[in-house]
Amino acid sequence: MKKILSMLLVLILALSTATFAFAEEESDADYILGNGVLNIGITLFAPINYEDPETGDLIGFDTELAKAVCADLGIEANFIVISWDAKEIELNSKNIDCIWNGMCITPEREENMSISEPYLLNTQAMVMKAEREEEIMADVNGYTVVAEQGSTGEGKLQGTIEDDDTVEVSAQEYFSGCTYIPVGSMANALLEVKSGTADIALVDSVCALGMVRPDSDYADLVVNMDNNFGDQFYGIAFRKGSDFTAMVNESIAKLKEDGTVAELAEKYGLTDALIQ
Repeated sequence: MKKILSMLLVLILALSTATFAFAEEESDADYILGNGVLNIGITLFAPINYEDPETGDLIGFDTELAKAVCADLGIEANFIVISWDAKEIELNSKNIDCIWNGMCITPEREENMSISEPYLLNTQAMVMKAEREEEIMADVNGYTVVAEQGSTGEGKLQGTIEDDDTVEVSAQEYFSGCTYIPVGSMANALLEVKSGTADIALVDSVCALGMVRPDSDYADLVVNMDNNFGDQFYGIAFRKGSDFTAMVNESIAKLKEDGTVAELAEKYGLTDALIQ
């Protein structure tokens, strides 16, 4: 009897180990393709992912590019608005399958996630009231600056994202005499400046140039890019070790070849930022 029980125990342990190994080796691509949907984590800002003011439909460069990739791969695109500061938690818990939202590639993010080939060039821009630009740029010390929590702007400002050889002005040093307040999104950062509760918003240049226009709600603001806080590159983030990243890279390469990506970049005013 003891021998039989011992053999059963060995068999149970072997099956448990095999099941665990299978779970550990699960393909992320198989998981996503099996579900038939790519759950995409986003925040809302033009011209990346935003709501059409007339129809309320979700539009934008990343929105349309993601839909084109999903169509190429035979799955649906499902967009989920997330808190940017919790993006990695959302990804690893499988509430979302990727972060496709104008995300700057950083060494820390590359260490924690699988990131696609870069597709857009970005930098950090200062946004302020147009009537106060000369005053603020003369001496920034003492003013209040806002940035999206968890963003590259915040990282540059706080020094958690190190400067590289593309940087001419260190954001950490430049804003050292300012009061920093984190906010929930880049759109919120612009609203803080518009309402007068903050003096400067430090946001992605792609966002600033896309949202601060004469025909927008931010017509009284101005984008200042006199300081070169360094180049960044947008990438799409997947779970660490994901084999789906390569599939998306291949699909985007096809869409570049057939002209789809260039057409979308022109549509959303991003031709100069597009990485060929």
